[in-house]
Amino acid sequence: METRNHTTVVNFFLLGISSHSKDQPFIFALLLTMYLVCLMGNSLMIALIFTDHHLHTPMYFFLSNLSVVDLSYTSVTVPKMLINLLSEKKIISFPECITQLYFFSAFGLTEMFLLAVMAYDRYVAICSPLHYTLVMSRRVCSCLVAGCWGIAYLNCLLHAMFISRMSFCGPNTIHYFFCDITSLLKLSCSDTSTYVLALFIEASVIGLGPFLCILISYIRIIGTILKIHSAEGRHKAFSTCSSHLTVVSLFYGTILFNYFCPSLAYSLERDIVITIMYTVMTPMLNPLIYSLRNKEVKGALRRMRTRRKCFQIT
Repeated sequence: METRNHTTVVNFFLLGISSHSKDQPFIFALLLTMYLVCLMGNSLMIALIFTDHHLHTPMYFFLSNLSVVDLSYTSVTVPKMLINLLSEKKIISFPECITQLYFFSAFGLTEMFLLAVMAYDRYVAICSPLHYTLVMSRRVCSCLVAGCWGIAYLNCLLHAMFISRMSFCGPNTIHYFFCDITSLLKLSCSDTSTYVLALFIEASVIGLGPFLCILISYIRIIGTILKIHSAEGRHKAFSTCSSHLTVVSLFYGTILFNYFCPSLAYSLERDIVITIMYTVMTPMLNPLIYSLRNKEVKGALRRMRTRRKCFQIT
């Protein structure tokens, strides 16, 4: 029976994380805990930045958007993953699969762009502090964030539309726990050679572009920090970007290892663990990194607790 997208496949089967039923309760509890921590941590970060006027600066404006992306990025895959861990039939419909692929790719690409914008923000703050308020004006920050979201969503929309028009005649088993471009290309009956080549070229340009922007920004930042004579000044300058650098290392470290070192003792289990690290663990750790290593966020947390106590007394 033909469907609108010219495919005989109407459902896909997700093999998930583990085929051993005895491991699934533990995996479910672990992923649920990580997901709840991610939701609470990023929601708290958004609330802090929104309500505390001390955090109404470009850096925290970008950070609030990063928290929104992390919340959404994780919510695209984890709820369905948790449902499948409790279900015998791990099925996802074709429209659901394409929708999941689209939003997962879009949020992931948005995060890459946001991390690059945040690196540029730190570059301006450290290398051109006297021009910071002029360069990073509210209008510029809004345009940068809109560009991050807009370019990512338009780019991934083209991929989702192209893949939705491919033919899928079977098999329909995805050896993973969510729908991604690579998994669907392996199952397609269409000739994908041209698309795969175009995808590789585009991923090299759009995917590595933000990473190179981050790399260049930090090379300039380190060069400027090394020119500071006092140790206290160097420490203060470095502390303003240490949290962001830690987040970038976690996010790109796992992705680069996963996609650029596939031949190092490859296994599906290793691939799944690394994917969980950048789809669940990194979004969970991001707000913790910024709160534990940032005096301004700690101050905002104290002020929030003080306001809460005053409200309870009254």
